[in-house]
Amino acid sequence: MFALHLAESMFISSFTVILIILFRKLFHKHLSPKWKYNLWFILLIALTIPFLPEQLLGYFDGFHSNVDQINYQQSSHSSASFTTTNDGNWMNNYALSINKMELPFINQFIVTIWMTGLLFMLALVIRSWINLRKIKKSLCLVKDQAILSLFAQCKHRLHISRKIVLAQSSLIKTPMTFGITRAYIVVPAHTQVKLTNNEWKYILLHELKHHKSKDIFTNYLVVLFQVIYWFNPLIWVAFKEMRLDREIACDHAVLKLLKQEDYKAYGNTIINFVDKTYLSGIVSQFASSKKQLKKRIRHIASFKNESRLLKGKSVLIFLTVTGIVLNQSSLASGMSYNNEQYHLDNERIVEEDLSSHFSKGDGSFVLYDLRKAKYFIYNKKKSTLRVSPNSTYKIYNALFALEDGVINRKHTALKWDGSNYPYEAWNKDQNLFSAMENSVTWYFQRLDRKLQLESIQAYIRAINYGNQDVSGGIDEYWLESSLKISPIEQVKTLKDFYTNQFDFDEKNIQLVKDTMKLESKENATLYGKTGTGSVNGKQVNGWFIGYVETKTNTYFFATNIEDKQHANGSTAAKITKNILQDKGIY
Repeated sequence: MFALHLAESMFISSFTVILIILFRKLFHKHLSPKWKYNLWFILLIALTIPFLPEQLLGYFDGFHSNVDQINYQQSSHSSASFTTTNDGNWMNNYALSINKMELPFINQFIVTIWMTGLLFMLALVIRSWINLRKIKKSLCLVKDQAILSLFAQCKHRLHISRKIVLAQSSLIKTPMTFGITRAYIVVPAHTQVKLTNNEWKYILLHELKHHKSKDIFTNYLVVLFQVIYWFNPLIWVAFKEMRLDREIACDHAVLKLLKQEDYKAYGNTIINFVDKTYLSGIVSQFASSKKQLKKRIRHIASFKNESRLLKGKSVLIFLTVTGIVLNQSSLASGMSYNNEQYHLDNERIVEEDLSSHFSKGDGSFVLYDLRKAKYFIYNKKKSTLRVSPNSTYKIYNALFALEDGVINRKHTALKWDGSNYPYEAWNKDQNLFSAMENSVTWYFQRLDRKLQLESIQAYIRAINYGNQDVSGGIDEYWLESSLKISPIEQVKTLKDFYTNQFDFDEKNIQLVKDTMKLESKENATLYGKTGTGSVNGKQVNGWFIGYVETKTNTYFFATNIEDKQHANGSTAAKITKNILQDKGIY
């Protein structure tokens, strides 16, 4: 969701700006001008983080064992679309629609506001670009041989071999440098009449140092981020300080090339070239506010070469801030991700191409071969994404109720309260078998009310079920609400249920298994549970989880599909049966 992404970006950028300003203040005497400026590059990195792919943020798939990849060839049984079948009641879509506020409208509103600001900022950039084009058209190449000779000497002194155009323009009042593919240094027209050779040297060294330090490219990058992050006032403050630190760092680098008796003259040259008409900050280097100018002059007046100790402390501070920012930024980027994504860890995995089964929707399939102790996965990224379990959770709902004594193996019946439900099969008394077959939501909600949320939370933690979040409330936490689980977690939890890794009453485990039995053919039996997530009348989430028992092996599976309005349990079940048939499992 864009609003959440924007909030994440706001947090990361604000945190980084505050941290850098704090370190600059606390360690002012322990930072050289160069490294004080370099601190701002950490901000540029942090501003990039929200736009990086998850893999580059360290959210790798989390397993380090050998991963095989195969292309699974589909047979004629492949499903090319999300169509439903009715192979008994368990294939029907019994689901209560959950009403939710349409958050996309809020998201759309925020996107509109952000885009409006973005377009306004782009308009300012375009205006500056147009002004720059006018300046380029007004250029007149410097032909004075004495100045050109001095220019060549300055380039040689800074070890710059690239061709740079030195020109004049009547449209500017301060020297400037611009151009990525072709570099320009432009001075106000007729300055050769007013400036001494030394003043020319100071200006040329200053502008060439900006070129050598790639400050022009950095400046364009800053403008780009200022356009994107226009909504964060701290970014405006940060970039203003960054520009000042860049000029001070440049001054410092030039002063290191000059003799002590030249320092005052260099400062006077800068004062003479303060631009009264600030050129939007995109290309002008000498341009500066009076307050910033005073800081630059104070630095020039107090200039001295930094010691090795100062350089060492500067690097250490830089690395410390970098570590803090990258750690916190990655953490912030992954706050929602970590809760909504399961991290694979040391599982043996074979990736398969089953895309033809999911041609009209986003889906995943996970199969675990108990004998081989190996996972077969289609759409690995989607298989680790947590979504609401919906009615597949009823397997564990029933198990918890049996373990807690809310119902027992001999008496699982609950009376219908007379409420009129949308499915005829729900409008009568139920026992655990009928409730599971017809996915009777009211039956399991009543079990939950008797269990109470505190006990439910304890059981969910005990079996390590998904994100273990029951904050959605006693009646809805598993219905497109707070509780979420990924397809691979469904398979892992189901395998642990089957082998009773929970150390529950074996007879209770067996009873729930019996309620999950769906059908048999030849030497295999299919057990499972469908689930359909319905929001505002639209079926958005379809599950089918279960296992196939054969004489020699057991296979656990989970299929999940998502769509804006046509994803349901019966479709997931049909896809699953086709895949199992193609594999020769069922």
